Amino acid sequence: MEKRTSSQKTASKSTTTRTASRKKTPSAAKIFVIDTSVILYNHGAILNFEDNDVAIPITVLEEIDQFKKGNDTKNFEAREFARILDKLSQASPLQDWVPLGNAKGGRIRVVMNKPNGLDATQVFGEDKPDHRILNTALFLSRENPERRVILVSKDINLRLKAKSLNIAAEDFETGKIKNVDELYSGKREIYDADTAIIDQVYNAGFCEPADLGLKDLVANQYLIIRNKSNSVLAFFNAANGRIERIDKKPVQKITPRNAEQVFALHAILNPDVKLVTLQGIAGTGKTLLALAGALDQRKNFEQLFVARPIIPLSNRDIGFLPGDVGSKISPYMEPLYDNLKFIHSQYREKDKEFKNITEALENERIVVSPLAYIRGRSLSNIIFIIDEAQNLTPHEIKTIITRAGENTKMIFTGDIFQIDTPYLDSQSNGFSYLIDRVKGNNLYAHVRLEKGERSELANIANNL
Repeated sequence: MEKRTSSQKTASKSTTTRTASRKKTPSAAKIFVIDTSVILYNHGAILNFEDNDVAIPITVLEEIDQFKKGNDTKNFEAREFARILDKLSQASPLQDWVPLGNAKGGRIRVVMNKPNGLDATQVFGEDKPDHRILNTALFLSRENPERRVILVSKDINLRLKAKSLNIAAEDFETGKIKNVDELYSGKREIYDADTAIIDQVYNAGFCEPADLGLKDLVANQYLIIRNKSNSVLAFFNAANGRIERIDKKPVQKITPRNAEQVFALHAILNPDVKLVTLQGIAGTGKTLLALAGALDQRKNFEQLFVARPIIPLSNRDIGFLPGDVGSKISPYMEPLYDNLKFIHSQYREKDKEFKNITEALENERIVVSPLAYIRGRSLSNIIFIIDEAQNLTPHEIKTIITRAGENTKMIFTGDIFQIDTPYLDSQSNGFSYLIDRVKGNNLYAHVRLEKGERSELANIANNL
């Protein structure tokens, strides 16, 4: 083997040092161009790109400025993002690369519109914000040929346009569930269970997980224990480590029609569970069960609050609708009132419960309201139902839950496959994220409702 001279060794060492140095320089980092949709999804998104650089097109700032006024969550996100940028700009003008202040060493820059060469506004035949954002990505690619430039957007169409211009484009992955098909269902079926164990659960009211050979149960997980001839419904009580029987019983004259509905009412009525999620397709009874269970516990709380996010049709602002604020909001709240009226109709006018519900509505002990109206409130001694939760971002879900004060119970209902907002899907919505992240907590129970009970016609629509 040929020996290297000392000068060759020195040169080799110098080359290694230069290579290592290049890896540490900003030129080795990627440049992520952030779209407005990402910021409205999570105002802190720019802090999630590790040691890479983040570019904000000036067009994005113009769009964010249009969203800063209002009480909706997107308005809050816009204002919070503006505050972050203002703080970062204290050290240096944002036209230069400015440290993001995170431990990874990433930087941020606001990029002016500088079309030079390929122009997206000409390619697509229209000068609009999306195309100006694409021009920013094209400019950065030309300015930094040695670096990978990636457009990050929640807007699928914008990502497709970017790829047609040979710009790498990605969805914002933080808060996104990897595999929705494997999302926690909240229940487990045990087949071919020993008849003696089923009898024990019926007669004694409980059994040990070891009796069924179970070792990986999570808190408040529901069980259908069966063999060919017998079955029993139960749940895992993590407080005492036992599997305990659940009985089917009506609540507010609403009788559960299947095992999942029995589980849902048990979760809602369980005083040790402070957070409940009910997931299921249309007609599975999510909202009705949540309302029935909440009404049954009114005496334990000062107020029953029922809310849902307002998602205007065709993404038009509700301001174009006629009438005052109440008139504009009423159509979006009507499905909640429909379920409340159905429960109310189970009683005769002379019944005490009929009068109690009527008085509770008149005295605002039962309140139906748009979700945006709870911002800034501290929700103590309240049982709170959040309907259509699939239309919320992970950050919105977190904001709602952090409003919970003493003696507050929250029930989220939704269908992760029926999303009405343009920048969310079954993987990135806050409802899926909540189910995935909180499973196994002693204060939490989840039930996936699978069987439609609204009508045979509704089932045909869902199945076919």
